[in-house]
Amino acid sequence: MLNIAEIKNGLVIDHIKAGSGWKVFRYLGLDSAKFTTALIVNAQSVKSGKKDIIKIDNILNIDYSVLGYIDPSITVNVIQDSKITKKIKMELPDKIQGVIRCKNPRCITETEHYVPQEFHLVNREKAQYRCIYCDALYSAGTIGAFEGD
Repeated sequence: MLNIAEIKNGLVIDHIKAGSGWKVFRYLGLDSAKFTTALIVNAQSVKSGKKDIIKIDNILNIDYSVLGYIDPSITVNVIQDSKITKKIKMELPDKIQGVIRCKNPRCITETEHYVPQEFHLVNREKAQYRCIYCDALYSAGTIGAFEGD
């Protein structure tokens, strides 16, 4: 049995789609954090069979729209004095800016790097986003389309 020490004050990012935990971990900069973090992959889950979990022994300001884009089933538990004080459920954000980049080589964002990358949710059921400049479509959770990849 895996044993990870309890968190006194921090965050637990739970119900991450199995295999996506490392992307969330890196996006949040936890791979270079100066505080204790734990990435648990392929943990047993009653709902989905397997899931990833991130435990952070620190309170961080997180852009929840990014987590909602990666996987709207993610939950964030805020821990204070070793107790869950808040549970935040993610959802698909209406727009995302500066998170993913357009892969269309003719998009203005590819030639004019000062133009912000911005995508709007156009189909909630299919979790599809459209670039506001060139109309290219992207599916939420498209891990390979992140800025910096």
